[in-house]
Amino acid sequence: MVTHRILETEGPEKAAASVLREGTSWACAPSWRKFDWLWHGFSTRPGGVSQVYRAHPAASPQGGELNLGLTPHDSEQLVAENRLRLVEAITGSRRTPLRTLRQVHSNRTVVLQEHAAGWPDTSIPEADGIMTQMPGVLLGIQTADCIPVLLVDVANRVVAGFHAGWRGTAQRVVELGVRRMRLEFGSNPDNLLAAIGPGIGSCCYAVGSEVQEKFGENFEYGADLFRLTEGSSQQVPAFYLDLREANRRQLIDGGLGPDAISLVGGCTSCNPELYFSHRASGGHAGRMMAVIGIRPANH
Repeated sequence: MVTHRILETEGPEKAAASVLREGTSWACAPSWRKFDWLWHGFSTRPGGVSQVYRAHPAASPQGGELNLGLTPHDSEQLVAENRLRLVEAITGSRRTPLRTLRQVHSNRTVVLQEHAAGWPDTSIPEADGIMTQMPGVLLGIQTADCIPVLLVDVANRVVAGFHAGWRGTAQRVVELGVRRMRLEFGSNPDNLLAAIGPGIGSCCYAVGSEVQEKFGENFEYGADLFRLTEGSSQQVPAFYLDLREANRRQLIDGGLGPDAISLVGGCTSCNPELYFSHRASGGHAGRMMAVIGIRPANH
């Protein structure tokens, strides 16, 4: 029997998470569950077989974590097992292909065509967005503070995923991704839904003045994305960036209505028991994954 629990989230929706196997859970946009042809989810930290990022792995060796990134500290075999567990949890089968990217903090998006469905690891493209209309494949975006954004065209059955750190966000990776969906698949923004997943919140994301200046140069609303506080020691101003709001605004500029955008999950830095956070861990962190795909008609 599959059990369910609720993960708290910022924003208008609560993220339902299914505890599926050995404590492994994934979060989803509740309003997307009505689409029986759609696979999607945002992985969380609990479960899996990784040990290296746990605070005290020797104290409880039987438990593990769901690191989904091929990071320098973890075993490739353990990560492969974790990925299979997530794929099975979302699609019901370990054999469902999972296609990822070499994420480089760009605004580049690639289209997965049927002839490239089985690209080998050596030819994984460098990009930060991926989209497809092909059923039977999961698209995966890795994060550990950056913002994962999933998009679905409910009329044409097109899905997309984006990795939006501050550099990609400043380069409008999501806004340009919406435009690419329109060009490649004829997607009408009126038929698009978006889910913004767990990422570092404005409560924790202090950045330098150069980041604040970059957003101010690139967006009319750039100043609205920051709050300014004084440092406690040397009274150095600290700019706190709201990356989730920045991507929400890009989706709206791309033509989506505010009601078409779901916020799923909370701040990765504030919730270390639930999420991996690169910043909160001082760089010693695993990776979560946001996945989306189209269920085959005979599945």
